[in-house]
Amino acid sequence: MWVYRRLDDVSQWGSWGPVDQEDWRTILAPRLRDVLVIELDGRIVGDFMVKVVAGWAQREIRDHARGVQAELSWALDPGVGGHGYATEALREVLRMCFEDLHVRRVVANAFAANEASCRLAERVGMRRVLYAPAELLHRDLGWLDGVGYALLAQEWSATR
Repeated sequence: MWVYRRLDDVSQWGSWGPVDQEDWRTILAPRLRDVLVIELDGRIVGDFMVKVVAGWAQREIRDHARGVQAELSWALDPGVGGHGYATEALREVLRMCFEDLHVRRVVANAFAANEASCRLAERVGMRRVLYAPAELLHRDLGWLDGVGYALLAQEWSATR
């Protein structure tokens, strides 16, 4: 993951840019339990964070909202882009979320300017549910628009 995550094309859109390999290990270690990787010919060429969380609920029924939503994020080595690997992997991640983890909703957020991630979300059937002007602070570009995508279990089932 270090090989492609440190590339400017990849790190520019992530929530954190590693300073060096030591920093990378420190940041990644607590996140590993939520990471799935894409492997191609024996090397890791992409990764997905899949974090199962609670949905929002009123206090009296909060227990019913635990573990019903998955938050996704992803990164792909640009050297293998354009071959459908990310699309295939995201479809499998969605299948796992709905069929194995039994979540009711999957969400993904991004900088609106991250066109590749937005296209990927739309390609697998996620719909844009949020457009937030100047919501996200980018380390180099200042305040940028944010977008949110979502897919419900019943929408996923209807496309299967």
